[in-house]
Amino acid sequence: MFAAVFILCTGLCSGSAAQSAGPGKRDQPEKEIAVIELGGAGSASLTGDGWSFGADVAVEVTPIENWLELEAGFTPLFKRGQREWDVDLLFKKPWTLSKTAEFMVGVGPEWIHTVQAGRASNAPGAEAVVDFMFWPGGKHRLGWFLEPGYEYSFGRGHEQSLGISGGLLIAIP
Repeated sequence: MFAAVFILCTGLCSGSAAQSAGPGKRDQPEKEIAVIELGGAGSASLTGDGWSFGADVAVEVTPIENWLELEAGFTPLFKRGQREWDVDLLFKKPWTLSKTAEFMVGVGPEWIHTVQAGRASNAPGAEAVVDFMFWPGGKHRLGWFLEPGYEYSFGRGHEQSLGISGGLLIAIP
């Protein structure tokens, strides 16, 4: 699943790079091919299982400027007696608030792999997020993000959780 998401993002990055390399672009700031998100994540279960913490890694590309951004992400979460690995693909609608701030709303599918008490389980799920991106100085090279979200698992127990991730943005020009 993660390999398929990676291949999809690589293909979209290639298409975005070809579009941004056209003539007459010297007067405009260089647009990024992709944005890498690196940070931390926390998740609170709404069904009584407590908090989980871990890392957040994602790659975001823009196939349709000002209309669609795709984000493929991986989030390992840990708590006492349980490990969870989430892989997601989010479809986001971006809005540029200013030269230094962006806002996005996104939804998409995810795959949830959980190991608890030595037993592994896999389940499809859905995720909805709002994403705040901040680019100090107005140059889209380095920035930071904050992304609260809601997750619903279609597996046994229909686990629901609220989460938040945040960290560093690195633009790939």
